[in-house]
Amino acid sequence: MKKFLLHTAILLLLANGLQAQAPAMSEYNANRQFEQLGTELPTPNSYRTASGAPGPAYWQQRADYDIKVTLDDDKQHIKGSEVITYTNRSPDVLTYLWLQLDQNIFDKKSNANLSQTGQLGNKANFTALGFVMNQKFDGGFNITSVKDKAGNALKYVINQTMMRLDIAQPLKPGATYSFSVEWNYNIHDEVNMHGVPGTNRMGFENFEKDGNNLYEVAQFFPRMAVYDDVNGWQHKQFMGQGEFTLPFGDYKVAITVPSDHVVAASGELQNSSQVLTSTQVKRLEKAKNTKDPVVIVTQEEAQQAEKREGNKGQKTWVYVAKNVRDFAFASSRKFIWDAKQTEIGGKRIWCMSYYPKEGNPLWGKYSTRVVEHTLKSYSKHTINYPYPVAISVHGPVGGMEYPMICFNGGRPEPDGTYTERTKYGMISVIMHEVGHNFFPMIINSDERQWTWMDEGLNTFCQYLSEQEWQRDYPSTRGEPQKIVPYMSSDPATIVPIMTNSEQVTQFGANAYGKPATALNILRETVMGRELFDHAFKEYAQRWAFKSPQPADLFRTLEDASGVDLDWFWRGWFYGTKPVEVSLEDAKWSRVNTQNPEVENALAKTEASTKLQTLSKMRNDSLLKSTLLEEDPSLADFYNSYDKYKATDTDKRQYDAYYNSLSKEEKELLDAGLNFYTLEFKNNGGLVSPIILKMDYEDGTSEIQRFPAEIWRFNDQKITKIISTKKPVVSFTLDPFFETADINTENNSFPRKPTPSRIQLYKQQRAAPKNPMQLQQESPQKSGGSTNQNK
Repeated sequence: MKKFLLHTAILLLLANGLQAQAPAMSEYNANRQFEQLGTELPTPNSYRTASGAPGPAYWQQRADYDIKVTLDDDKQHIKGSEVITYTNRSPDVLTYLWLQLDQNIFDKKSNANLSQTGQLGNKANFTALGFVMNQKFDGGFNITSVKDKAGNALKYVINQTMMRLDIAQPLKPGATYSFSVEWNYNIHDEVNMHGVPGTNRMGFENFEKDGNNLYEVAQFFPRMAVYDDVNGWQHKQFMGQGEFTLPFGDYKVAITVPSDHVVAASGELQNSSQVLTSTQVKRLEKAKNTKDPVVIVTQEEAQQAEKREGNKGQKTWVYVAKNVRDFAFASSRKFIWDAKQTEIGGKRIWCMSYYPKEGNPLWGKYSTRVVEHTLKSYSKHTINYPYPVAISVHGPVGGMEYPMICFNGGRPEPDGTYTERTKYGMISVIMHEVGHNFFPMIINSDERQWTWMDEGLNTFCQYLSEQEWQRDYPSTRGEPQKIVPYMSSDPATIVPIMTNSEQVTQFGANAYGKPATALNILRETVMGRELFDHAFKEYAQRWAFKSPQPADLFRTLEDASGVDLDWFWRGWFYGTKPVEVSLEDAKWSRVNTQNPEVENALAKTEASTKLQTLSKMRNDSLLKSTLLEEDPSLADFYNSYDKYKATDTDKRQYDAYYNSLSKEEKELLDAGLNFYTLEFKNNGGLVSPIILKMDYEDGTSEIQRFPAEIWRFNDQKITKIISTKKPVVSFTLDPFFETADINTENNSFPRKPTPSRIQLYKQQRAAPKNPMQLQQESPQKSGGSTNQNK
């Protein structure tokens, strides 16, 4: 560090008349970064207001369904019929309706299939490769009938994953229209076709050991597309990456399956006495008032059903779901089922899990408890969970969400042991998928257009839920430092968060990690928890059971907090640049008190320090004596004179000077402050708050925080003067890793070396056993016993 002495008058001038840096505007973009978004956001209107709230004329359509579906377990086939009642709540006259045929993504000639690019590696899955070659799976809807309420055939046109229904008479505002559709399709093998466009959302898994299938069934019926005030008909094709946009409605669904199957579905079971044994019904009643989950269908009962002895008939399970945007179900004779009720907002909510024995011991121990915890955590941060049930199902789908039901991965080893990664991966995916009940099942964003409004907001709440589950929970997303690898990757591979779902690259980092990180930075660093939590909850309450757009979120968070965040949305959501701030320099200045006793003592110390040279140190140890030491008669006045000792004249002059000062000037002079001029450089381009840690000579430290607006006149380089009572020995930028700074090597001054590790190895080793397996082996090796949790 460099040290300077400032005259008091100069210091007073600085203290009372510091001027903002006046950049040459041609060199900087700061004013642009801090401009209001303005016309980049849609113009407010009577449907969506400037505050971010729904307007007085806000409307949305409604679609009610009466569905009958049959699952053919021998052929892995679905056959169904539905009656849809569509209500036109818009101010527009509709001459046709659009439906979504999502299963058509599995058609051999679908655009999703034909537009896939890639290359073959050294290994290829037979089924997936066969699908690419158009030789294996015959998928897609077979529409066999479309009729109006009177039974007359209706004209329809299928365009890939969309179907236009041409109605005979225009549908006027406020009117309803009922029609029926019949269809069938083949269910894909989710395990072997994983990676094909559209998979990892539904499908079946075959268990070779016992010959049974487990079905997770979704997108299984033609569904109404959304018609809204923003897009008109939202009929973007389903390409596999952008998910679903759907209107709310009531569902009654009759699901016919083999008689030994157990069915989980969106909504509430209407005929439990007809499909469950009397013992299972009693267990379900008991589960209403227990602390721990109650097993409704036991593992022993599931294993007996797996034998497929004597149950050749069918059963129909009837479910009703009110005010939901979709419906899904799962079916298998392998299901173990446990349940309990929990209270949220004065209402009793069912928390349930369905899983095969291959999921134990993890699923029986954790799944339903995770469901309960997630509902409580999300309800605290958004709205009270409004539905009567929430279900977690374990099967072939790694993670996918639907109203009141979700499909989740996370399976132990065959011996019942599991890694830490498997455990926390399972807990996290359940939290994430159950959390989707809030985003987008209730706060009903347009997933086909804006994946981040669904996945990003949900990942943020998942992070909160994880941290409330366990201290130091190993969250993979949410913490700013977790997004650094993405933010520092090749700029050519990064697109803004505000990119259409089907064009997003590095999908997980962009649509999940980056928006979740951004919200966490808003909560912890930019706004603070109190302001953020209130504003985020306001957004959830405003848009529950409605369909928000990005501008509605941006405007609501600003409106409810009183914080101008346009610079933040512009940088984090519309931009791709990273945070990379360097602390370039720190110059130390102190006030020249002109007090001879103080200043002379400081000068003496400085002079003494400079005398400690290598030559002096060697002379002190190697030079036996000097001539003066051998002959003291050579000494004179200057050999004993102390030039740093204050004289009486010096003291009188200082007293006269001090007495001439005003009270305020004396206080500043006596404060003994240290002044540091810090130079910051914005190498990344994304403006960010500055968090600065100062380590003092006495071993203590202090944090100072400066808002992002510190860059508003110059977004490339700024200097900041700070004062301290104690001398600083080092400065550190972003000490708590709050800003996602992609380069921390230049965050300290003086610079500190960054350690790395060198691993020495001799040869490749076999894959290690997990810790649980090693613990189980240890008693055999030692001849003793150990207490194990199984």
